[in-house]
Amino acid sequence: MQKTISILGCGWYGLELAKHLISKGYKVKGSTTSPTKLQQLQAEEIEPYLVSFHEQSIAYDDAFFKSHTLVICIPPKRSSAEQASFPDKIKEICKAANNNTIKNILFISSTSVYGDCNIELSETDEPKPDTPSGKAMVIAEEIFRQQHSLKTTILRFGGLIGPGRDPGRFFAGKINAPNGQAPINLIHLTDCVGISTHIIETESFGHTFNACTPDHPAKQVFYTQATANSGLEPPTFINELTNWKIVSSNKSCVSLKYNYQITNWVQWLQKGKL
Repeated sequence: MQKTISILGCGWYGLELAKHLISKGYKVKGSTTSPTKLQQLQAEEIEPYLVSFHEQSIAYDDAFFKSHTLVICIPPKRSSAEQASFPDKIKEICKAANNNTIKNILFISSTSVYGDCNIELSETDEPKPDTPSGKAMVIAEEIFRQQHSLKTTILRFGGLIGPGRDPGRFFAGKINAPNGQAPINLIHLTDCVGISTHIIETESFGHTFNACTPDHPAKQVFYTQATANSGLEPPTFINELTNWKIVSSNKSCVSLKYNYQITNWVQWLQKGKL
């Protein structure tokens, strides 16, 4: 029987995931907060819905939540007001899911739940965020763990790169950027979609996974090459190691048996890919 997946937030990642799932035979419902985007979703064979969980305007069609699995990819925006209200938004989403037919949830979180504590971190380490968005994500994760009628997998993405998110632009032209020896914790859109699809296909729900490419070159090595690839002004870095972290994805490799499609950042960059 064809399973239906609802994707709350068809942005940079959610739209690509939707298209990939459709190519594999799933029926996909997709949400947007923009009426002008409904036609774009429909053109991709995504059943479109206008859904809003903003504090002042909660509006949705119950039909969106009548699916087998719900993917939630709506990170808190940078504004302090959005970050403060994010947990309440998650509670309202859980309420809508509980009132309908959702069985499984894939919640896209972030490795920002880990602060820079100068060690390698795995899913068994207690999150100690040092940013407002990271703190909001930790609270949201805990809300999902308390939903006993919903089986939730929390997937913590590293820094996102890929088409439309050129890492060469991040440090182009910067002078004496600090912490040049700090290891990077990134994931490409290809692997974001790949690991999410793998979780859905294998029904690996009820877990927490980090999702970072298992290769962590120094920031100055990676971004200097990325800038050269993009033909932009090269940055300079201070050759130092101050605050850092390495986020391990070993659990996703071993427990999920997921093979990351990018395993060596420098080789990938040298091929000129994005």
